[in-house]
Amino acid sequence: MRVDETKCVGCGNCVLVCTMGAIYIENGHSKVNEDECVECGSCKRFLEVEGRNPTLVRGLRKVLKKVSLQYDAPVGVCVAGALYQPTLEWPRSVRRDFSDPAAVHASTGIPGRGTEEIKTNDVSGWLQEGEALLLIEVGRPGLGARLRDLEKITTALATLGVDFKPENPITLLMPDAKTGQLNPEILNEKVLSAIIEIKIDLDKVPVYLEKIKETVKDFPTVCSLVVAGRCNKHGDIPYIDAVGTAGLALSTGGKTNLGLGRGGNE
Repeated sequence: MRVDETKCVGCGNCVLVCTMGAIYIENGHSKVNEDECVECGSCKRFLEVEGRNPTLVRGLRKVLKKVSLQYDAPVGVCVAGALYQPTLEWPRSVRRDFSDPAAVHASTGIPGRGTEEIKTNDVSGWLQEGEALLLIEVGRPGLGARLRDLEKITTALATLGVDFKPENPITLLMPDAKTGQLNPEILNEKVLSAIIEIKIDLDKVPVYLEKIKETVKDFPTVCSLVVAGRCNKHGDIPYIDAVGTAGLALSTGGKTNLGLGRGGNE
């Protein structure tokens, strides 16, 4: 994101809505820390453009200041529409792909950071009985994640041998999925968050969870784990004991899908 200083009046409203704390006020204008900005578009999307003349607003503020008064733009407003999104070139465009919920991901053709069946398994039936899906999400608003940190997880998992979800946006950034290494051009890019999807044998869940715990021990950001598996014919959840063996506890916010997306994949 960029700020047109000829329009910015330094109201600071964009500072309040920035998900990464990447916008600040300097010399009466908003500035964007380009290294920290993840191109999520929240500042421009959430602020209504008031369309006022910035010169008049600045003049009014100066006059009011002389009599110990001030004029502040209403919260949720960009007085003159100073924020604008320039054309993002590669590899900078990766930031928007993983951070802007309103953008269609360039590699998958759908919004979001994962595949269309990331929570359902009812599109292709990729996950079968005796298998487990591990979903590792790295980053959160306020922290974000460098893709070089995410690569530490993918390369660690690759040493154990994994089946990375082929259509996943992170997998598509790997020149060779067997190594887990990402395209070196994007390693310094920062995103709001990114998701790794892998499939493993159910009995190996504790081994992979231990590897993930070891890898993210001193991580500079948040790492969230999701474990999924197909229920058996009695409705039992097959991975509960495996998660406990790894010294982890499942949250109570899990979900069960009936698999009605396509017949035969329920």
